[in-house]
Amino acid sequence: MLEIKDLHVKSGDREILKGVNLSVADGQTCILFGPNGSGKSTLLSAIMGYGTTEITQGQILFKGQDITHMTVDERAKLGIGMMMQRPPNITGVKLGDLVRATAKDNCGDDVISEARDFKMESFLDRDINVGFSGGEIKRSELLQLAAQKPDFVLLDEPESGVDLGNIDLIGKKVHDLLYDTKPCGGSKANRSVSSLVITHTGQILNYISADTAYIMKEGRIWCTGRPMDLLKNIREKGYGECIKCRLVKM
Repeated sequence: MLEIKDLHVKSGDREILKGVNLSVADGQTCILFGPNGSGKSTLLSAIMGYGTTEITQGQILFKGQDITHMTVDERAKLGIGMMMQRPPNITGVKLGDLVRATAKDNCGDDVISEARDFKMESFLDRDINVGFSGGEIKRSELLQLAAQKPDFVLLDEPESGVDLGNIDLIGKKVHDLLYDTKPCGGSKANRSVSSLVITHTGQILNYISADTAYIMKEGRIWCTGRPMDLLKNIREKGYGECIKCRLVKM
C-alpha cells in the first residue's frame, strides 16, 4: 500500500527527515513511536503532501504509484486521508458542508445522519474547529474521515488532548474507521484499511490491532518490531535504550 524510500525532508531551512525507509502492507496497521521532535508529524505531513514540508531526496510510492510530488488533493483522490494533531480553524465553512463536499460515493448525507454517534450532531452548523475542545476536534476529524472512506489513513496522536470521557468513543471510532465500514444504504461490511498511527501513550492500542511498529528518532527509523513489545520496552527503559541498541548493532 505504501513504500517510503530514503526520504529526506526539510521544513524551512532545517532538515527533519534524514533518510527514512518504511513500508505499510495492504490492510496493515503500523504504529510509529518516537520522542518529541523526532520527525513523526513531519513524516505524515510529507506523505499527505502538505506545503509545510519539502522533499529533497527519496521517493513515496502509494499503491505502486510515485506520489512524491503530487498535490494534497491528488493524494486524497487516490485514497489517502489524515487526522491532524492540531488542525486549523476554518472560519466561514460549516462542518456539515465539508462532510458533504468531501464524502466518497455521495455518502455525505448518510454520514451526517450518523453524526450523533460521534456526538457531533450539534456541531454540523458550526465553523470547523472554531471553539472546539480537544476531544471535539478529534471527533470532527474522525467524522470527516468516515465520509471520505480512505484506503490509507494517517492518524497523528488520536488520543492526545482527549479527556477520559472522550477516549473510549474516539478509540471505538478509530477501530470502526480501520476495520468496519458501512456502505451507503447497505448493511455493515468488513473492510480492512491500511494505516500509520503515531502514538505517545499507546492508549490507542487498546482499541486497534497493530501489526508492526517503528521507532523514529532524530529523523530516522531506528528499529521495528512487535508493537506491544516496543511499547513495553519504551515504558520501562525510555528511548535511551534505543540508542544503546543501535550502537551495539553498528
